[in-house]
Amino acid sequence: MTDDPTILRPRRTSTARIFLSAGIALLALSGCATIQRAHANDKERVLAAAGFQRKLADTPDTFLQIESLPQRKLTQLSNEGGLRFVYADRDYCKCLYVGTEAAYDRYEKLAVEKEIADERRTTSSDWGAWGYWGPWF
Repeated sequence: MTDDPTILRPRRTSTARIFLSAGIALLALSGCATIQRAHANDKERVLAAAGFQRKLADTPDTFLQIESLPQRKLTQLSNEGGLRFVYADRDYCKCLYVGTEAAYDRYEKLAVEKEIADERRTTSSDWGAWGYWGPWF
């Protein structure tokens, strides 16, 4: 072999780079799952505050019932007792939230209030009297 600098040699992909890339990808994916779980927790708290009743999937039959419903979405069902709203979550809490029309109305009101509060919190200035731009703006 010659030490001629004009000869291009193929670069070896280092194992460290491969592991680093894989690690970053795993962190990104786990971060997405964490965000999804936090969102589900928030929604479940609002449902409970609105008066929805939580029912755990404590038997294989109830788990199959929860699995058959749209997941993490409020669904309207009607039965002989009137209108019911259900929220199924087989992945995180393995439960079902069931509420009446009145509970659903309270949920909508609380969800809007929470959204407004979250928006105020993210747009409020934690940067002191100068705001985000500081004294430069």
